Amino acid sequence: MIVERGDPRQPESVRLLEASHALMESLFPPEDNHYLSIEALCVPEVHFFVARENGEILGCGAFKEMDGYGEVKSMFTSDAGRGRGIASAILSKIEDEARNTGLRLLRLETGDKLYAAHRLYARHGFTRCSAFGDYSSNDTSLFMEKIL
Repeated sequence: MIVERGDPRQPESVRLLEASHALMESLFPPEDNHYLSIEALCVPEVHFFVARENGEILGCGAFKEMDGYGEVKSMFTSDAGRGRGIASAILSKIEDEARNTGLRLLRLETGDKLYAAHRLYARHGFTRCSAFGDYSSNDTSLFMEKIL
């Protein structure tokens, strides 16, 4: 498996991102969906990564440079990639790249029903925190952070 920078507009990436968005929309009310659009993932302050194996993209993830921290965004693994360490490899790449850009803190917002994501982030040393940035506390969001 290779984790590398990717293009959110590439067809395989688009399919993954659309599947992620559809899942979020099925689980959470519209006001509690905070995913970035494909266009919003294409700006200079967003670093987008894909995990590929045998040429097939199995997962993606990104971080956005914010004022004083990086925000983890768009973490998603295809059905074929689940349970194989894809998300962990992407998150490790995000952490490494965030450090390389000089960031010392990563934060994220995830849904309260995304239990596998909670376990992944906890295994990587993320701990719960209060709402940050433009987020407001709500019944469906869980906020986490990690000092790098």
